[in-house]
Amino acid sequence: MAGKTFVEKIFGAKKGSIVFKRPDIVLSHDNTASIRKTFAKMGGTKIKYNNQPLIVLDHNAPPTNAKLSNDYQAIRDFVKEQGIKRFHDVGSGICHQIMSYHAKPGMVIVGSDSHTCTAGAFNTFAAGIDRTETAGIWKNGETWFRVPETLKIVLHGALKKPVAAKDLALWIVGMIGSSGANYMSVEYHGEETLSVSERMTLANLASEMGAKNAVFPPDEVLEQYLGERIENGVWADEDAEYSRIIEINLGDIFPVVAAPHHVDNVKGISEVAGTKVQEALIGTCTNGRLDDLRIAAEILKGKKVPEGFQLLVAPASKKIYLQTAIEGTLETLMDAGGNILSPSCGPCLGTGQGIPADGYNVISTANRNFLGRMGNKNANIYLASPATVATSALYGEITDPREEKGKEVFPYKKEQSKTVEIKEGDDRRINGVWNYSI
Repeated sequence: MAGKTFVEKIFGAKKGSIVFKRPDIVLSHDNTASIRKTFAKMGGTKIKYNNQPLIVLDHNAPPTNAKLSNDYQAIRDFVKEQGIKRFHDVGSGICHQIMSYHAKPGMVIVGSDSHTCTAGAFNTFAAGIDRTETAGIWKNGETWFRVPETLKIVLHGALKKPVAAKDLALWIVGMIGSSGANYMSVEYHGEETLSVSERMTLANLASEMGAKNAVFPPDEVLEQYLGERIENGVWADEDAEYSRIIEINLGDIFPVVAAPHHVDNVKGISEVAGTKVQEALIGTCTNGRLDDLRIAAEILKGKKVPEGFQLLVAPASKKIYLQTAIEGTLETLMDAGGNILSPSCGPCLGTGQGIPADGYNVISTANRNFLGRMGNKNANIYLASPATVATSALYGEITDPREEKGKEVFPYKKEQSKTVEIKEGDDRRINGVWNYSI
């Protein structure tokens, strides 16, 4: 009898089965305003488990018009009325970063946001659901799941700085396509060379390949991050059956970008190098963490972005904001010409400060770049790592973070392993999927 995958273990059922489960955490954000109305229409008066919801005001924070402000106040009133235990008001940070302060191994987490899968970095089953289903869980305390098939990704070796987890995540999305893991659970296996922050980046981008969730093991890296021994971790059996297995040598990964207007339109940095950019965003739930801002500050220290260039920096949480302020990271970024925004989603989805002008090319550490994503359909968005975004901001054009106008910044060459079948500059995509034999 074959072993079980992570999801088969956490749901106690084989792939394809329908199971009912009580989630440990149910996440919602600004959309709580509409969810509570649906909850009322369902006949809901009292949330069944008031320790289940996690509500974060982040997407339009601080509110940019009177309607949003009224929605926020209605949410605060609802939270108080229902006695909800976990509520984070404006300025606390982005919900997926806040989730990292609540998630524990072995939990089942759902949220009315597609990037809820970010919490899989903490060895949880974390998946996005819609608003109606969220209201239903408030009323009944549980929901149904179809146990997904599993894609196993095995990571070998280590990334060569400044190549980052964002490069790896985009590489995978570009390779299998935006629906390449449709309704699948993605398990990341391999050597323990990725930090929890890097794992959050990879788990975050799982939704951009169509996955239901992504998950990492309850290993020593996670134990050290949590500062406690893991008692309730869940992981796959060695003889578990997978729908597909992909193996990647991390040393082969090089800087890439997702070009407009699709996340899986992934290109090697050399294919777009020199493209003029007028705005850069460093932040979001994908790359607004402490290490991301430190990397950007290291590159920009003592330098200035071009005159008229818009460099936006949005720490992912108040906790990160304070730490970067205390240690001088924010000062470095401000001295370089950066504008520090409130810890919120803001520019990522075009609901706050930082909406680009017509004709702007934006390079961003966010997770989506479809037309109009940042609030202007007449702008173009390129997605990249914090190192690539910071280096590109420095020169006002997309620039390889391994070079500084012909002068090396980092001690790694561009040459790739001889076993890699793709080269930078090659057309690697066939029908939107990378022609890359692993």
